Amino acid sequence: MSDIHFLIRLAEDDDDFILGLVPRFVDFSLPKWRKRHECIEGIRKDLGRHLDEQPANSYVFVAENDDGDRVGFIHLQKTQDYFTGRINCHISDLAVSPRHEGQGVGKALIAHAEDWAREHQCQLVTLAVFPGNERARALYEAAGYHVDLLRLAKPTH
Repeated sequence: MSDIHFLIRLAEDDDDFILGLVPRFVDFSLPKWRKRHECIEGIRKDLGRHLDEQPANSYVFVAENDDGDRVGFIHLQKTQDYFTGRINCHISDLAVSPRHEGQGVGKALIAHAEDWAREHQCQLVTLAVFPGNERARALYEAAGYHVDLLRLAKPTH
């Protein structure tokens, strides 16, 4: 599918498209203490805030195919590395429209994030993914991402 190209541009009037993909972030087995509707609402609220307020360290990009159809998006944030103090690029959110899966959209969005990170002198590109999100994990691992830190959790009740 290397002959398919995508235009990746800053999001403008794409809020409905972007927020419409939020359920994709929980379309797999979640840890037993996570409730699907709470995750969706939290992600929707956070993304909505970034789209509305456009904080200085937050960048949302939309991918379009050759027909001009929006096919996915990526939300990047500049963060400071806890250990080194250097600037990192964090992939906060990445989603591909279900009907465009398997066409290289996710790979193109990751490549865009990495190019963007190099242009902005970021030390690392980081991301977080639920263990049950096997499709995303396979995409990230195929792109060369490895475990850096593991976040463990235990409910208090």
